[in-house]
Amino acid sequence: MQFKNGFFTQFLHLAGPFWSGENRTEVRRQTLFLIGLTILQMVIAVLITEWSAALFNALEQHSMSGLLQEMALLVLIFIANMTVTVKHLKIKRQLQIGWREWLTGQVTERWMHQGRHYQVTHIKTARHDNPDGRIAEDIRIATEDAITLCHTLFYSLLSLASFSVILWGISGTVTLDFGLFTFTIHGYLVWVAIIYAVSASFLGWRIGRPLTKATDARQTVEADFRFDLVTVRENSQAIALIKGEAQERKRLRHLFDDIIRAYHRQTQAMANIILFSSGYSVLSMAFPVLVSAPRYILGNISLGSLMQAVQAFQQTTSALSWPVDNMSAVAQWRASVERVLSLMQALEDLEQELARPDPYRIVLEKSEQPILRFHKLCIGKLDRMVCMSVFDEFIRPGEHLLITGDTATGAKLFKAVAGLWPWGEGRIELPDDEPMFFMPPRPYLPTGSLRDAICYPDEADTLKTGELEQLMEWVGLKNLTEQLEKTDIWYNALAREQQQRLGVVRLLLKKPKWILLQEAFDSLPPDGETDMYRLISQQLPDATLLTISNQPTAHAFHQRRITL
Repeated sequence: MQFKNGFFTQFLHLAGPFWSGENRTEVRRQTLFLIGLTILQMVIAVLITEWSAALFNALEQHSMSGLLQEMALLVLIFIANMTVTVKHLKIKRQLQIGWREWLTGQVTERWMHQGRHYQVTHIKTARHDNPDGRIAEDIRIATEDAITLCHTLFYSLLSLASFSVILWGISGTVTLDFGLFTFTIHGYLVWVAIIYAVSASFLGWRIGRPLTKATDARQTVEADFRFDLVTVRENSQAIALIKGEAQERKRLRHLFDDIIRAYHRQTQAMANIILFSSGYSVLSMAFPVLVSAPRYILGNISLGSLMQAVQAFQQTTSALSWPVDNMSAVAQWRASVERVLSLMQALEDLEQELARPDPYRIVLEKSEQPILRFHKLCIGKLDRMVCMSVFDEFIRPGEHLLITGDTATGAKLFKAVAGLWPWGEGRIELPDDEPMFFMPPRPYLPTGSLRDAICYPDEADTLKTGELEQLMEWVGLKNLTEQLEKTDIWYNALAREQQQRLGVVRLLLKKPKWILLQEAFDSLPPDGETDMYRLISQQLPDATLLTISNQPTAHAFHQRRITL
């Protein structure tokens, strides 16, 4: 996906394929249905103004039969308006949630693809902080508000076309006598409405321009604050143990101070718009009566025509005032779209970075032999600073290799094997058709039942309960077997030591032939670490083991050692 420079071009490149995708027939049908219902809404609005004119004419003529006729007609308009409005709401919301579902799937698929969600955090590119907020909230606003704004704009255009014709007919011809010459104006109420609305829109646009930047700034700081609150929640135990509450309160206070400043900036921008809009709305109620009343006083139009002219004038100016009325909504929508585009642009920049021919890349390839070979491997950073100099090693099947020294560099070595760290030089040959099992210092335990969390990312449906309970007993977690069906936030509910032991359960369930342990037992006591190594060796005697650890207990379970 290549983005162009224009904002709307970028948005159409990102979200437009929704109307040409696999479900295009249904999507287009809903879109046409929504357009048809919008036209019906306008037809009903026109009928209401004509009904209002006939009603006031009947009142002016003291006609009881005319009043009863208008009452009967009102019932029909009432039923039609309710039916069209409800159906319009349902179709619009179906289209909104469908578009949001599609775009969320598109963005999530690119973000959660082959470690891109991790790699994108290491490149300097467009802003892509807080991707969770961009996917959950900004995509919602970008899609739902886009359809709402398009609908109101289309309705305003229909309203402008329909009611300006009515207003033109009621206006008649006005002749201005300036003594030396006369000037005839046809449809003067239309011209007054245009001048009135355009002037108001221009002033409103000038006053409301700062709101876009203020809204974007507030959304950014709100997302930062929300992200840090989640981080505190996820690390609450660690914070409590080291008495870090005061520092966290201070940091959160600083973040909230940013929200306050952005809030006040947005409030001032909104106050300027509301100050103008409130005066504009009051004037809009009286102004059409004042400019239409002279023709009624002179007897050129009836009371019904006067009321119809007032309604038509209000509808026309309302249509012309769409930019003023929707300035805040457009600002919020554009800010959200730009945040989604920034995330997608960052992912696009990452793809280009990885695809660009560059010798500063680690090459991954499948070996014809069941070995893991590092050939002139040099691991670096994005700025090409070297983390690890030339590294030539190969690991045979069933071998146990211990990596000591700089554990941070060792972690990058494992990431390079996993394809998550391409920056560097050299080549890594992977054993063909042999999946590798990586155990980080803290295994990922998603929220849900404990059984599902242990079996992640596989399904737990086919797993026998007895087998799982046996493994949990072996790793010293027999007390947790009663909680297998319990749902909880396990990375908060369990101690780090328990989580590392559950990582061994997951390992024994997978039964891999290649195991990479990255300080996987650093929270266990020495005897617990010894028990885990012994259990792995006994249950998976043919597995190849690569371990990053500086713990002395690991030495006894590895034939070779490399110091980084």
